Amino acid sequence: MRPLVLSLVAGILSAPLSPALAGEIDLGPRPAWLVSQMEDGPLKEKLQACLGQPVEPTLFSISHRGAPLQFPEHTEEGYRAGALMGAGILECDVTFTADKELVCRHSQNDLHTTTNILTSPLAGKCTAGFTPANGDTPASAECRTSDLTLAEFKTLKGKMDSADKKATTVEAYMNGTAPWRTELYGAAGTLMSHRESIALFKDLGVRFTPELKAPKVTMPYEGFSQSDYAQKLIDDYKAAGVPPADVYPQSFNLNDVLYWIENEPEFGKQAVYLDGRRNLNPMDPATFSPSMDELKAMGVNFIAPPLFVLLTLEDGNMVPSPYANAAKAAGLDIITWTLERSGPLNNGGGWYYQSVGDAIDGDGRMLEVVDVLAAQVGVKGIFSDWPATTSFYASCMGLE
Repeated sequence: MRPLVLSLVAGILSAPLSPALAGEIDLGPRPAWLVSQMEDGPLKEKLQACLGQPVEPTLFSISHRGAPLQFPEHTEEGYRAGALMGAGILECDVTFTADKELVCRHSQNDLHTTTNILTSPLAGKCTAGFTPANGDTPASAECRTSDLTLAEFKTLKGKMDSADKKATTVEAYMNGTAPWRTELYGAAGTLMSHRESIALFKDLGVRFTPELKAPKVTMPYEGFSQSDYAQKLIDDYKAAGVPPADVYPQSFNLNDVLYWIENEPEFGKQAVYLDGRRNLNPMDPATFSPSMDELKAMGVNFIAPPLFVLLTLEDGNMVPSPYANAAKAAGLDIITWTLERSGPLNNGGGWYYQSVGDAIDGDGRMLEVVDVLAAQVGVKGIFSDWPATTSFYASCMGLE
């Protein structure tokens, strides 16, 4: 098999990835198992022929929060696992602490479900402590990164993201992991600041996609404005000497993307607009406001909606949606999320597959979805909770 060319699109991704992981990729058994679940046909035959072949890191394979199918998200251990599986880009979701230091967490208020804070000496600092379930009232807690200093944050341990809302004890509340995930690597995750993630990713030889998360505190926060927050994210890469071409800053807030485009244009031209618009119908271009052409005119080059927004069914077959076609016609590069986040696909795949659920009847459909996204929609990358799956596909198909 010819080596995978790491530059996915000429003129967009100009420099190769570091060879730090070359020859060290370990996909494990899952890609082979997924292929075994597929219906017979040309795609299955092609993928079968690639099993056991060498795999190189690929920018098509984007590590979503590390490797949270099995590892606590946004931890050093999860990031290392994602890189080991061939992800060429790793994600640090960025939020901030009480002393306005940037850290890797999916949300500013998820410490109660993603760390051991409720059983730590810091539990008393939470915005809202643990309240047990009582009748129809579910158990609850709220612990924010902004409740802690960076030094305090670093004393915590990451765990699998979960909570048992029926729990009457803290211990039971923290033990709600879905049965299709695992606790084999849980409860010992090393939390990271944004700067620490940059140093780790540099060492691993991968690129960076930090996501600026919406604050749960009112902004400005003690003089820290939204623009200060967006700028601080970029400043961390500049201080570390990371080339702008290696960074894909993301946000669901279009104004953050536009801030980077205007104030940090070298970073802004690779800024990713995460499209989570609730009033958008991917089958009706009249609901795209702003339109794809308007986004492009604003300077947006990358757009990233969830999987289902890019797909629809035509005579029972998965095909690109009107949204996907409009984005391509406007010259927008497309990234999508999130593969391997839905658990077993035998019941239609759930939220991420809702537009093609009638065609999803098992895990064998997962690589079919990836193939349609890559070959027909033309996505430049796919976020995955288990990057081995996307790394295997990209390497097998020799994506360029």
